[in-house]
Amino acid sequence: MSENYQPLVSVIVPVYNNSELLRKCLTALENQTYPQERYEVIVVDNASQEDIKSVVSDFKQAKLTFESKPGSYVARNQGISIAKGEVIAFTDSDCIPAKDWIESGVKNLVKLENCGFISGRVEFIFQNPDSPTAIEFYDSFFLNQKKYIREQFGATANIFTYASVFEKVGLFNPNLKSNGDRDWGNRVFAAGYNPSYCSEVCVQHPARNSWHQMYTKASRVMGGKFDRIKQEATFLTYTREIATLIKPPVKFWIANIGNKKLKGKQKFMLIIVTMFVHYSKALEVLRLQFGGTSKRN
Repeated sequence: MSENYQPLVSVIVPVYNNSELLRKCLTALENQTYPQERYEVIVVDNASQEDIKSVVSDFKQAKLTFESKPGSYVARNQGISIAKGEVIAFTDSDCIPAKDWIESGVKNLVKLENCGFISGRVEFIFQNPDSPTAIEFYDSFFLNQKKYIREQFGATANIFTYASVFEKVGLFNPNLKSNGDRDWGNRVFAAGYNPSYCSEVCVQHPARNSWHQMYTKASRVMGGKFDRIKQEATFLTYTREIATLIKPPVKFWIANIGNKKLKGKQKFMLIIVTMFVHYSKALEVLRLQFGGTSKRN
């Protein structure tokens, strides 16, 4: 395709009770280098208690839709259902896309043959850029789009694809609270498409910085993985997952104990954070196994 080709783009942003950061996200999306008549922003309110409607109404590029069933993937599916664009882009309400995010995403997507999707860089923001806390460092360590693409998926914080890909492989699994991006990406790859990573397609994301935020994320991620394992319905898969969670994450400590970004106290705290997250996941599996329900966003 020509480098001057400018397809209509639908940007989908699910949100649940995150109006303050949503405003920053929509401000960045309002001021893109891509022509405004060639893109729309679809905000999907996933049954928030906060007033999302008044935030969205302040931005002419944005339109609001609603999804009552909990879960960011079912919310993204609702956005896809009303999207008009040939290209579908995804980011999260707590992300701040670069000024050329849409322009760069489209350019990199259309120049690749048989590309199912591209995943862009997620750059983490720390409260103190020169000295991230152990919690912030841990949070930033595990969202690695370049690594994910080798596993045939990309985090939906920064993804560009075609509407036609969804028509061929289907939507996100609406029953997953987490890991839905991996499930969908693997289906895209299995259908014969080539995924790609593009570092110049960038969004910023504030790193989580509290124990509560880390616990919430750990529970959500483990809930999504548990739902996926249940669907596979193999005792071996479940047993292997439990064994992994019981065993301390020694390899992670060894790999990061020499990181120059972390000082002595931070290295000690990193071990504490790792243990906290690791066993929060184990407890979440036990809770779900004994009848608990997966937590939402």
